[in-house]
Amino acid sequence: MEVKKEVNKDNTFFTGRLKSIGFAVKGAIKLVTTEHSVMVQSSIAVLMTIAGFYFNITATEWMFQILIFGLVLSIEGLNTAVEKIADFIHPDYHERIGFIKDIAAGAVFFAALSAIAIGAVIYLPRII
Repeated sequence: MEVKKEVNKDNTFFTGRLKSIGFAVKGAIKLVTTEHSVMVQSSIAVLMTIAGFYFNITATEWMFQILIFGLVLSIEGLNTAVEKIADFIHPDYHERIGFIKDIAAGAVFFAALSAIAIGAVIYLPRII
């Protein structure tokens, strides 16, 4: 029985991690430049960062804000991956694939609701 070696596999710790970081950055760039929902969410994150400086939010508020940006963008990335895999496996509409994609979109919805709540807690007192 022939054992196949994984192509381009780097087993050294340092160079292997560097390659992994490179793939992650490449994926993040693809996500931000090709997915409209991520473009919108990234734009909102930039605007909220500007608002954070304008309203001089506290370090704790910055931590919550940064955490929720990461959460929303991460969940959106996973949602996009689920959608791309589902479309690859079954390009035509299928009820079960639709169900799976709806669940992934629901996860983004929960993250977005959390972001709205955190934004309201941080900024509404300053605006009102």
